[in-house]
Amino acid sequence: MMKWLVLLFIVVPTAEFALLIYSGKTLGLVPTVAIILMTGIGGAYLAKRQGVKAWTDLSRRMTTMETPGNAMIDGVLVLIGGLLLLMPGFITDIIGLLLLFNGPRKLIRPYIQQWIYRKMKNGQIIIR
Repeated sequence: MMKWLVLLFIVVPTAEFALLIYSGKTLGLVPTVAIILMTGIGGAYLAKRQGVKAWTDLSRRMTTMETPGNAMIDGVLVLIGGLLLLMPGFITDIIGLLLLFNGPRKLIRPYIQQWIYRKMKNGQIIIR
């Protein structure tokens, strides 16, 4: 768990900072800031749209008494993608954009399902 925290709080911001400096030197200050603002605004719009779609799917599944599995995972991934898009930086923007589209979420979903299954099997997640 500690290696993930190091990656999250030290390596990613350092890489983002270095990439922003490089972009500022290559493209200039105004284009770099404009790109960051456009990805933030566009990402917020896409996140809202995909979030509403995920919420509608989850609500539909709950009213028809279906298991919410994939819809719930999609909702969490859309939320994470939206949060990543609001953070300034190119790496988080790319990852956030990928999480807003269904194709990359379909690739990630089996790993999350396996992780949840392992946690349930080890007794770390209890269903009542």
